[in-house]
Amino acid sequence: METLIIYPKSEEQLQALKAIAKAWKINVETSPYDPNFVAMIKKAEKRGNYKDIIDPNDIWGSLNLK
Repeated sequence: METLIIYPKSEEQLQALKAIAKAWKINVETSPYDPNFVAMIKKAEKRGNYKDIIDPNDIWGSLNLK
């Protein structure tokens, strides 16, 4: 199965798409993240230009910045 990402240009288009999905019983998942932010993260991930946070309670220590 494929994932389809749609970018409506107006609130009217968004509501129409949601109505169609509901009528066809298609599950719709929304993301709280800005698409530009997600694209930036995916690009960094491909480059390997990121660091893992091992302990979210000690961010600076996880980044060896203490």
